[in-house]
Amino acid sequence: MEEKLIVEEFERKIQKAVSHYWQTRLTQQHKQQQGGKADQGLRSAVTGGAHMDGFINLFAELITKAGLPEKCIYKKRSVELPGFFRPTKEWDLVVVKDQKLVAAIEAKSQVGPSFGNNFNNRTEEAMGSALDIWTAFREHAFLSSPQPFLGYFFMLEDCEASNKPVGVQEPHFKVFPEFRTASYMRRYELFCRKLILERHYTSSAFITSKVQDGVKGIYKTPAEDLSIIHFGKLLFAHVAAFI
Repeated sequence: MEEKLIVEEFERKIQKAVSHYWQTRLTQQHKQQQGGKADQGLRSAVTGGAHMDGFINLFAELITKAGLPEKCIYKKRSVELPGFFRPTKEWDLVVVKDQKLVAAIEAKSQVGPSFGNNFNNRTEEAMGSALDIWTAFREHAFLSSPQPFLGYFFMLEDCEASNKPVGVQEPHFKVFPEFRTASYMRRYELFCRKLILERHYTSSAFITSKVQDGVKGIYKTPAEDLSIIHFGKLLFAHVAAFI
């Protein structure tokens, strides 16, 4: 019963995290425009940071609910983990208990208008990070740590550009059929699901939100198998089992 109440509370707080995301982006854009740098557009909301803090704090709170103290949770500072192909990589949230890596989570997002280039960058970054950390894990970079929870959370702007079918170039070979005419929203859904199917990440969550509704905390879950609720349950169970 206690776990059920924790999950219900988690679900309510997702809306606050979504609202925080959009409010922070709008505030950062306004400050930039006031400073006479409006020509940079939406880039200000990215470089300004902090817009994903609501989700990071939400995951951290869930971890403490599962039984780990806050001192084991690292955000913004001490989030570097060793890699195999590079010295270190900064994660958005890292959990370490008694020199054992419990969990590492990435929380990313994308808004328009440049979905094309950013989609490639996001996917390559996520796959590279997974390959790097799992190879480092194989080589005992994390001492006697059991297999950690590796999580990938993504929120996409729900807009005309992200819903529009996108063509593909096939000059030599055919792409997989699921990608043909798939919108960027559909591509991200496929990507997050395949990250789990190929065991690159323990769990992945994918939600979408419109800027007009998002400030009110409204969001959508395109696929139930990629719901943030499911993501939270697996994270909670992993931490509880570790303890």
